[in-house]
Amino acid sequence: MTRSHEPGTMPRRPEGAAELRTVAMPADANPAGDIFGGWVMAQMDIAGGIAAGQRARGRVVTAAVDAMSFLKPVRVGDLVSVYCRIVGTGRSSIRLHLETWVTRRRTGLDDPIEELVTEAVFTFVAVDAEGRPRPLPD
Repeated sequence: MTRSHEPGTMPRRPEGAAELRTVAMPADANPAGDIFGGWVMAQMDIAGGIAAGQRARGRVVTAAVDAMSFLKPVRVGDLVSVYCRIVGTGRSSIRLHLETWVTRRRTGLDDPIEELVTEAVFTFVAVDAEGRPRPLPD
């Protein structure tokens, strides 16, 4: 598989663990065929919630989204993968760097291209059954 990168540099690879893979569908697109940014953000929130929930060993809620960057469009038919890496923890919070990569589905003789399209830092908080913050387990 070919990875997108600048000429003369090594191809960049996704950072973190793949937590979610899905296909961008026509119902999630605008009339130009580009996927809505809100749909991409929702996929990142789901993936981050999976990773944070595993670290917290229980329920988590999204507390903040920082530095969201939409770098390239997602198109109908792209295979969308979200990668998560824990970048910090607090008493009850977990900060994750999330990257959304797509595999562009190509027809013909071209190899598919994998590209970084969106990245952000999400903060999740571990909560108890009543929704109150609780300490992270060791």
